[in-house]
Amino acid sequence: MSSVLNNDDLITKDINNKNFDDSPQRSKLYKLLKEREQCWWQARQQMIERQEKKIFWYGENSLIMWLLWQLVGYVIVAMALMMLNNVFSISLPLWQYISLFVIQTLLFVSALAAKSQLANKLQRKIDNDELMHEEALNEMIILAEDSLYPDVHAKSPISLKALDNYLDGQFHLASLQCLLQREVEVGRLIMEQQPPEVGILPPELADDELNEHASEITYRSTL
Repeated sequence: MSSVLNNDDLITKDINNKNFDDSPQRSKLYKLLKEREQCWWQARQQMIERQEKKIFWYGENSLIMWLLWQLVGYVIVAMALMMLNNVFSISLPLWQYISLFVIQTLLFVSALAAKSQLANKLQRKIDNDELMHEEALNEMIILAEDSLYPDVHAKSPISLKALDNYLDGQFHLASLQCLLQREVEVGRLIMEQQPPEVGILPPELADDELNEHASEITYRSTL
């Protein structure tokens, strides 16, 4: 992902110094847009996964989950010891059984004590994902201004489904909707039907949700 994001010099050179009216350059722009879209998609997916992980392990009710998983850990260790005893006839003295569970408890207490530090570490990763997500989106918008947006305005009115077909399904619907939303916000496009709220959904679910309404979501140019 980082290797794709580090192509800033290439993008700046292409955007500032080239004439994009000819087909080869527009194709090159679309290729760069696709690269940035993949980077944006991956960053968004990773950010949402880590956000869900933070809520699960470090949210308000996370202490209950930690205790439940520790209980599950006790059960797994006990079952493993029973299997060793039954299959290989390995039997440990009672004090060793007790020592094993004490060690397991100490590890759990140590992890629980470091819970806030682990949560902060995970939050830093989420912040980094969000930064990469925003950088990729900004680069997508720059590229779209000389490739996607002119095509949408030229073919207006056009539905999200028709646009996806025109682009041969190379882009995710959630990516297209996010880019076109920027044109709607600045008043250059009018959306004739409000799409479902997909900004907080995992990328795959966002695409599935948009796919159900893609034929109805139509964009009309005001230019």
